Amino acid sequence: MNKRVKLIDGMRGFSLIGILMANMLIFQYGMWGKDELQHFQLFSGDSISNTWLRIFVESSFMPIFMFLFGYSMIKFKEKLERDGKKVKRHFVRRSFLLLVLGLLHSIYIWEGDILFTYGFLSLIMLIFINRNKKTMLVWASVLFILTSLLGLGTMEPTKEEAQNMTSYVEKATEIYAAGSYTDIKEFRNSDEDPLGLPPAAYFLLFLLSPFILCPIFLLGMYAAKSNWFANPQQERRGYLLVSMVLVPLGLLLKSLSYAFPDASFSGVAGMLGAPLLSLGYIFAFALLYTMDFNPLLALFEKVGRLSLSNYLLQSVICTTIFYGYGFGLFGKIGVLNGILLAIVIYSTQVALSHWYLQYRKAGPVETLMRIGTYWQWKKKKQQAVTHGVVMK
Repeated sequence: MNKRVKLIDGMRGFSLIGILMANMLIFQYGMWGKDELQHFQLFSGDSISNTWLRIFVESSFMPIFMFLFGYSMIKFKEKLERDGKKVKRHFVRRSFLLLVLGLLHSIYIWEGDILFTYGFLSLIMLIFINRNKKTMLVWASVLFILTSLLGLGTMEPTKEEAQNMTSYVEKATEIYAAGSYTDIKEFRNSDEDPLGLPPAAYFLLFLLSPFILCPIFLLGMYAAKSNWFANPQQERRGYLLVSMVLVPLGLLLKSLSYAFPDASFSGVAGMLGAPLLSLGYIFAFALLYTMDFNPLLALFEKVGRLSLSNYLLQSVICTTIFYGYGFGLFGKIGVLNGILLAIVIYSTQVALSHWYLQYRKAGPVETLMRIGTYWQWKKKKQQAVTHGVVMK
């Protein structure tokens, strides 16, 4: 496997630890409850841990995954063209598989799925896949600026809305902590809305979501077109400069949004800070590949090679720990312990990934994706080098 593939796999594995930490709030408090922690019992250190998690982790690791998804799209396209295969036909198949997998994940396992969104966005990204890199960069920049302005629209909830939210969180806590699998599945798919918004509002959010998420995908596509991360040693100075600027800037903007939550600029600061910090993390992690951290990076690479399988495994493990049909610890262990638990789970996945890759070259979900995308049972030998990039 070449240097670039190792870096991308490692970066993907790195993103999964942050994604798990951020998702831990949803696993143990619910999609709405994670922002209503006053309704739960918190322990010593939880307040500081929650602030740290919101600034350093939340909304800044998922974009890394999105960036890599866009990056992989271009590399996948280039491989298909080299092999003389139909590009759009294979992309449509892969997108359809992600849509189905994400739908099944959200209905039967967990409400915080991202795979359905990835499948939907990958279809939209076909509009850009044959465009030049300058067009991708322009669109990414324009959409990034415009969507950041959405942070100006934040409003305080009314008294009635706050009461509805309280009632919803209390009901959700009871069901998730003590309910059976059927009870939880029915509640998750009941479309019960604590905000009481009309269907038209959610339809509008659905239409806007691609424009909010597209910039980081497009930037990943631009990076692949520009051949970023192909020569880590030669690009070391660039990694250092970009990370030194974007990491502090992203942390500052996100800190401002939490330090001054009622200020008019807080929403915009948060919308700008999260993706900027993501990019800073990307370049900071790439910088490690120019140093002597090979054993540590190899651990991330193993998890990254099985990224889809590990992502879904995280959902199975955590819902079993927190939901009533498992250990029923929903809302009971606290934020700090949740972070520590995420580290334990991720460490277990590192060990499992290392063991699994001694016997198989791809994870079970990755294998399913390959079969459905290429419409063939066995992988040809010439696909082996780039498979780690294009099929995760």
